[in-house]
Order: sequence, then structure tokens, then C-alpha cells
Amino acid sequence: MKNMDTRIRAYQAATDLNTLSTIWFDASSLAHDFVGRERLHAQRTLIETQYLPNAETWVAVQDELPVGFISLLDTFIGGLFVAPHHQGQGVGRQLIAHALDLKGELSLEVYTQNVQALTFYEALGFKELSRRATDDEGMPFENAKMRLKR
Repeated sequence: MKNMDTRIRAYQAATDLNTLSTIWFDASSLAHDFVGRERLHAQRTLIETQYLPNAETWVAVQDELPVGFISLLDTFIGGLFVAPHHQGQGVGRQLIAHALDLKGELSLEVYTQNVQALTFYEALGFKELSRRATDDEGMPFENAKMRLKR
């Protein structure tokens, strides 16, 4: 069911950092459980200190509360995360549509073990370009590189 009261606004570091970090962690714990909690805790620090401060981030809000976000590095989606209890409401689709309107094309990498995300991106029209056997840290988690053009 889509929530028609979702709006998208720019990231506000002073007020959004902790909330988006929590959304990232909760969503990642479900989608990337194969990575392990210890590694997710370490990655959370990077989210807070490097990724969010250095990306162009857009926040989906409902009743003025963040429920999801998309972080862009030019046309590359560094991350798309929706709070677990808001998934399936069209929030991710709205964030992708907003980013596509801004950029005209998008690319990303997704863990192939995250079947829900892979299926989501394919349903939106993303095309797989390639795969690699390891992630950015050299761990044995296959990634698919995908792209969507308007």
C-alpha cells in the first residue's frame, strides 16, 4: 500500500544523522544479515562519519519524520534504505524517481544475496551490467552492478 503523505527533502545533518543511521542499521540488519552484525556495526560508523556527510542525500519523510533515504555520488546510488516498518509502501520507488528526475540516469551495486533489493531494482527497470565476486572490502559477497536510464 502506498502512503500518499510521503515527501522528499534534502538531508539536514544537524537533525537527520542519528535517525538515518538507525534506518540504515535496521534495514541493513534485515537485508544484509549475511554480512554479520559485527561488520554492520563497523560500517555504521562509516555511514555516520564518511558516507552521509560526503553524499548528496535525500530524505523521505512522513509526518515530518524520516522513513527512508537515498544517498547519491553524482549518478551512483551509494545507498537506498527504508525503515523496515515502512517498506512496501512505495517509499523506495519515490526516492528512486526523485533521484532519476535529478540525474537522468542512475547506477548502483547491490549484493546478489539481497534478493529483495535485486528484484526491486529489476522491477524498476534497472539492467544488470556486470557482477563481481567480492564487495568493496574484498569480502566474498557477490555484487551486481546495475544501471537505469530515463
